[in-house]
Amino acid sequence: MKKIFILTGEPSGDKLASKVITELKKINPRIQYLAVGGANLKSLGIQSIYNLKEITYLGFTKVLLNLFKINNKINLTVKEILYFAPDILFTVDSPDFTLRVSERVKKQNPNIRTIHYIAPQVWVWREGRLKKIKKFIDHFLLLFNFEKKYFEKEKISCDFVGHPLLEIKEDEKIDINQVVGKNKAIISIFAGSRITEINVLLPILISFIEIMGNKYKDITYVFHTSKEYRELIHTHIKKKNLSNCEVISDSKIKSHILKKSIFAVVKSGTVSLEVCNAKIPSVILYKMNFINFLIIKTLVKVKYANIVNIVANEEIIPELLQSQCNPQQIYKTVSEYLESPSKTEYQIKKTQLILKELRTEESSTELASQALNKFL
Repeated sequence: MKKIFILTGEPSGDKLASKVITELKKINPRIQYLAVGGANLKSLGIQSIYNLKEITYLGFTKVLLNLFKINNKINLTVKEILYFAPDILFTVDSPDFTLRVSERVKKQNPNIRTIHYIAPQVWVWREGRLKKIKKFIDHFLLLFNFEKKYFEKEKISCDFVGHPLLEIKEDEKIDINQVVGKNKAIISIFAGSRITEINVLLPILISFIEIMGNKYKDITYVFHTSKEYRELIHTHIKKKNLSNCEVISDSKIKSHILKKSIFAVVKSGTVSLEVCNAKIPSVILYKMNFINFLIIKTLVKVKYANIVNIVANEEIIPELLQSQCNPQQIYKTVSEYLESPSKTEYQIKKTQLILKELRTEESSTELASQALNKFL
């Protein structure tokens, strides 16, 4: 029986990996799996060698402060992968962790095929690292077609498979009136997938909701999160006695809530593609400590934080970064859109044109699973 070790580094990677493995199980059911993953891979019956939370760190300074712990986890992970002896090491995103593991595994057992999903964003910074990476990664699965030129220039094996968040699927009907009052307008809130992100943004978002309440009385604010952080967000809401907020973690309900929303406030990341795909206008938030910001500012070679804006080379979706990421500025931006239908229409029209460039004709998860199966 063929074996695959799945290595993720954060919840978003766990979610994307699970989508690919779900498809792979359909075309090749005789595969044994082991992983470093979270709830999504666990739901497929795939065991994780330790809890994903143990390696989910945010920012350069956090990594430096936890360097000893991270190095121990890398050593443990490498040891477990070598013992499992998979045919494929399938690494997903989180390059600072997953690629370091891949490099050590490849050095000790060159027979293990290494396939990485969600390539490092060399079009944002550090394009030169590809020269090193190609020595230990056998194949890349790319989310965006424009990435191919960077990898082909270095003669690196790759497939453009597209982004699963851009797939258009028919959802089963779900009554969301039990979550949100009938005829209530909804604003969806995405505070991040990591505890450190949530801790930074939640107080800002709660204050924003309080300010909004002074003018807009009939809006319900729905926080989209994982089961893991549901209670944490609930606690913050209760402390402020906010009666116009809900917290949801069920993926099917989340999708329906988003599609019924009039607006979305989104922490910068891949979820913004899902919001655009649902044709919901949004604003992008990003805030980190000052040292991290200075480091990134000296390294990045793009003007924008959001992938849609980067591809368009235009700020189609407003980005509120660092000092601009405050309750008053979020309120000002959101209310401008709520009061101006033409702004909303323009953003949706422009984002759909960009998404058209980024989509694949076939299912991206099917393409990714076929690429994996090809290497078995």
